[in-house]
Amino acid sequence: MAKFLYRVGRFAFEKRRLVVTLWLGILAAAVVGAASAPTPPPDSFSIPGTESQQAFDLLAQRFPGTKSDGAQARIVFVAPDGQQIGSDENRAKVEQIVASAASGGQVKGVLDPFQTGAVSKNGTTAYATVSYGATSADLTDATKDALTSAVDKGRADGLTVEIGGTALQAKPDMGGATEAIGLAIAAIVLMITFGAVAAAGLPLITALIGLGVGIAAIMTIGMSTTTTTLAMMLGLAVGIDYALFIVSRYRTERREGYSPEEAAGRAVGTAGSAVVFAGLTVVIALAGLSVVGIPMLTKMGLAAAGTVAIAVAVALTLLPALLGFFQKAVMPKAFRKSLRAEEIPARHDAKPNMGTRWARFVVRRPVAVLVLGLLGLGVLVLPVSSLDLGIPGDESQPTSTTQRRAYDDLAAGFGAGFNGPLSIVIDAKNAADPKAAVEKASQTLAATPGVVTLTPAMFNQAGDTAMLTAIPATGPSTTATKDLVHTLRGEAGGLKAATGATVLVTGTTAMNIDMSQKMQDALLPYLAVVVGLAVILLMLVFRSIAVPIKAALGFLLSVGAAFGVIVAVFQWGWLASLLGVHQTGPIMSMMPIFLIGVVFGLAMDYEVFLVTRMREAFAHGSSAEDAIVTGFQHSARVVVAAAAIMIAVFSGFIGGGEAMIKMMGLGLAAAVFFDAFVVRMTIVPAVLALLGDKAWWLPRWLDKILPNVDVEGESLERREPEKEPEPALV
Repeated sequence: MAKFLYRVGRFAFEKRRLVVTLWLGILAAAVVGAASAPTPPPDSFSIPGTESQQAFDLLAQRFPGTKSDGAQARIVFVAPDGQQIGSDENRAKVEQIVASAASGGQVKGVLDPFQTGAVSKNGTTAYATVSYGATSADLTDATKDALTSAVDKGRADGLTVEIGGTALQAKPDMGGATEAIGLAIAAIVLMITFGAVAAAGLPLITALIGLGVGIAAIMTIGMSTTTTTLAMMLGLAVGIDYALFIVSRYRTERREGYSPEEAAGRAVGTAGSAVVFAGLTVVIALAGLSVVGIPMLTKMGLAAAGTVAIAVAVALTLLPALLGFFQKAVMPKAFRKSLRAEEIPARHDAKPNMGTRWARFVVRRPVAVLVLGLLGLGVLVLPVSSLDLGIPGDESQPTSTTQRRAYDDLAAGFGAGFNGPLSIVIDAKNAADPKAAVEKASQTLAATPGVVTLTPAMFNQAGDTAMLTAIPATGPSTTATKDLVHTLRGEAGGLKAATGATVLVTGTTAMNIDMSQKMQDALLPYLAVVVGLAVILLMLVFRSIAVPIKAALGFLLSVGAAFGVIVAVFQWGWLASLLGVHQTGPIMSMMPIFLIGVVFGLAMDYEVFLVTRMREAFAHGSSAEDAIVTGFQHSARVVVAAAAIMIAVFSGFIGGGEAMIKMMGLGLAAAVFFDAFVVRMTIVPAVLALLGDKAWWLPRWLDKILPNVDVEGESLERREPEKEPEPALV
């Protein structure tokens, strides 16, 4: 691999104009394709293999025409204190608001609360339902203005009026200004690390070009913008990091006296090999999300994997081409001065850098450092025991939003469970008497503890299938509602035996519960695959048994600590107000698998760049302890910079308006911090120091079986080096 990438790097450097032109052409073609691509169809959420999905499919079959992806607005009315919403005066105001809301051009139907009986028992609250013939993303401004103007008029008349549903659902805010701040911090970190504007700018430029190609390609092939969330996070972060590693190695090779062409080839052959390996682990982990069996998750994983693959290709080809245009400019100021003085400066390591001093400290006190590191992460892992997975809804919105206020008003007027109704489908096609079977099932379901209301059965035209709605006593995100869904499904077996009818529980609340369960069931197998893959790949790279096992265990610690932070903030409410979290609740059910997939790749990233130099030194005769110090001397600075950039980019998403985006940003930022600074920079050297030479032991029979991937570029050392006899002029 090292030899092949060496040739790629040299070719890109020497044919730099051609390579840059090709990438700019690819970017332009992708942008044109995205601009001319037809509007992608709205995202359809499905969970194959679950009872909820089975019921939805049955409804679509037995009740044709009832399935609709159109937006819906639920207008909630609350009478002033001491008044009834059904009084003549308030009723007239409500009917006027409903009529005004119905004037929107895309309105499909309106249900008047007084005609449908949608009035609370105490008579203070009512709601009207407005159905649209278009999705929330396709609603025009005129349609939304008609809705909000009608509501504003009602508020001016003295009623409390709020809007729930999906009609005013906004697209996720990806961070805005805070994301720009993250990029600015990344630029500052690069400038401090390299001390040269060109060296700091190239990683940013190549990362943005790679991200642009990736996002445009996603839109060109018809994927919706929803799938780009994870792709944007990872594409930018790994794009910067991969370029950072290669630029850093190029500067090192130049200091060793190699010509610009040779330095570029060697940088891509060594650091580029590690980039390929790190990128491959991320791609595999993200593509592996498809095994969960949720189409939306599969699309997001594949979109992000494709963007990461593009980032790797950009780092291996476009970056060395750009280095050809900035051969001297990317070097430190002292190096450039020495070139003008017509001499290549020799490297002097008289004054140990911070990485060297830290490694020596850890090597001298491995037990104490290891214990402190494990205790610290162990404390952070403790909150994971309280992890509660779910799908946050309107209850997690800020109280400043009309959706959240509508949710609260409905809960106050109709009960907490009104916001999470359960749709029950009774398939009586195989029953001897369908109506009697449905009646028997209705009586049993209505008597179930936790069910407040059960609506009368609505039969299809054939009379063999009925649909009912059960209102729980508790909210949609509570454990009690989850238990109720399981109880209702448990009763289905007895009902089928007694009546011959099949009872299925579905609806948004039940689907969220099924999704959380499916994610939980897939978590351990997915984790086993990811950890197993890590051990095998690292065994190939480091020719060791202990190093891969240590790396995998460190990865588990990083993920566990990150989960602990997420639970503490989003479930327990610690520092919630500081981070803009307005409501605690269950953790997004997709979060664990997302975090595992992403952090796995990043953890292997840091492991490879840090430990590769250690193995290289050990293979060339250094003692185990000296090899640790050498690895930190050459790699600690760049790993710290890479981690700081990742943290800055991910932290930018904490400023997003959506709880899901905040959760992903905080989780990824915390995981990178723990993995880079606690696991890789602290626990790893302590463990290696305690193991000594045994850390690099590999059975002979296994050594013969495993292929040599040569990530550290040993084959390049056997080449006749192309030293630079005199300074290269640009």
